[in-house]
Amino acid sequence: MALITNIVLKNTRKVIPDFSCSSCDNTSCLIKKNLNNLSSSVFAENKKTLKCKKGQQFIIEGAPVNGLFFILKGTVKVFRTGINGREQIVRFAKEGEIIGHRGFGTEEYYSIGAIALQDAVLCYFSKDDLQKALLANPKFAYDMMLFYANELNKSESKVKSISQMTVRERVIDTLLYIYRKFGDLKGFLNLLLSRKEYADYAGTTEEQVIRIFSTLKKEGLIKTQGKKISIVNIQNLKNEISEHNYYLDT
Repeated sequence: MALITNIVLKNTRKVIPDFSCSSCDNTSCLIKKNLNNLSSSVFAENKKTLKCKKGQQFIIEGAPVNGLFFILKGTVKVFRTGINGREQIVRFAKEGEIIGHRGFGTEEYYSIGAIALQDAVLCYFSKDDLQKALLANPKFAYDMMLFYANELNKSESKVKSISQMTVRERVIDTLLYIYRKFGDLKGFLNLLLSRKEYADYAGTTEEQVIRIFSTLKKEGLIKTQGKKISIVNIQNLKNEISEHNYYLDT
């Protein structure tokens, strides 16, 4: 299993000339924020820069955890396999975010998979280099601890809220989540997803999503153009799920 997944990983990622952390303008990256605090330049120098084409999977669920990925450019879908092999989308990630952190330091295998939704450039730091950097740099370790605490808080809030939402509310929450995180482009949500991907994030079926989108269109809350979705009345959508007080996930 490990051998197969490692071969797949190598075939779907292309190593490109390394992009220097010092010249990166991605200020939301934990590494960039702590670059001046890192006592050794070896950590940043050992980073690998990888390029993934749209649709390529760069983390295989169940593969050995060898390190963390930081998104330099592009958008990524993070998912895990549920009951009967059904895909459940955990989140969508963009520039500056970390992928694969849930297994780092605690598990031997990735509990999630990750696919590039657009052509993506990833910064890869090995597990050994990260562990050495965390042990040697208290400020970096502290910021990483805060990151994990924030991730845990968001996960717990999501589980609590989603369990109390109707299917319609979950679909609306998904639309608002995409809007908050990616904004819009020329009036449409700036992340192009299939109806199945909306369903896999909302925890429902593709048919349900299609029906709910149709109803939201009739109510004048959204407009669609093929896969593109435009939110016409964002406040009314927020009002529908306001009782859940769930606007933490960005």
